[in-house]
Amino acid sequence: MTQLEYTVPTGKSFDEAVRAVQEGSTAKGFGVLHTHDVAATLAAKGFRREPLKIIEICNARYANEALAKDVRLSLMLPCPISVYTEGGKTFISTFRPSAIPRFFPEAGAESIAAEVEKVVLEIVDEAR
Repeated sequence: MTQLEYTVPTGKSFDEAVRAVQEGSTAKGFGVLHTHDVAATLAAKGFRREPLKIIEICNARYANEALAKDVRLSLMLPCPISVYTEGGKTFISTFRPSAIPRFFPEAGAESIAAEVEKVVLEIVDEAR
């Protein structure tokens, strides 16, 4: 059974890790659709937490192929990569696309999920 997530520690600062994920995504052909500053959003509502940003990435070809298989796969798009600090250490974490077929087994998305996962894990590993 595949784990749902993949998390690695990084020796980079929080901001350096965020930048590395963004730049690595672009270098691998994935657009950075949005970077959510979750910690800032929560702080504006009176809730304090350590730094957390969610970087949404997408590759149009892969997205189109997935949606052609089953439009409900849109519930799993775009691919999120989180960079966060916990206990003074910074981590990079992502949802494993290979887990998607567990949620939509009839979609036949195993092959594309594996392809996307290979690239997304490369982005995470190279950003660390």
